[in-house]
Amino acid sequence: MHTLELLPDEPTENAVRDVWAALSRAGLPSLAAHRHPTNRPHLTLATADVLPPDVRERLAEALAVLPVPLRLDGLVRFTGGRTRVLAWAVSPDEALLRLHATVWRILREAPGDERSRPLHDPARWVPHVSLGRGTGCPAASAAEPILMAAGTATGVLEGRWTGARTYDSESRTTAPLCR
Repeated sequence: MHTLELLPDEPTENAVRDVWAALSRAGLPSLAAHRHPTNRPHLTLATADVLPPDVRERLAEALAVLPVPLRLDGLVRFTGGRTRVLAWAVSPDEALLRLHATVWRILREAPGDERSRPLHDPARWVPHVSLGRGTGCPAASAAEPILMAAGTATGVLEGRWTGARTYDSESRTTAPLCR
């Protein structure tokens, strides 16, 4: 499976990594503990079973609109499944919503990708940047002081989505999707 991910600008990436470190110092689950070289803050737009060259080309064309505004605002906690996830909510603007819908359409039209992924459907998508995963993830309200202590006094962070990549869960490798 391939994920299609947007990557933040460097100041935003550093701020998210600061929150990861603060969660870790507080003894809470944090993506700072995930040491794989591909681990970095990102926003998952969609997933696909296969990404043939023509689909990658169409995605690169769609992603030529980057950079687009980025706004992280508030915390969200996902509790379904075996693992809880604490994340920074992404407040999508019209440009991000259009980009997401375009990526979704390109993948749905691609041959060989029959499996539905309802979590990334534009009608259900909850855009977020993951901060921590595990059974010990705190409620969003309990983690807000950590977010504030990590240098985001308001809990809001603005930046830009500047790049895109794919992550191949089988090979555990990434590849850029736009220049």
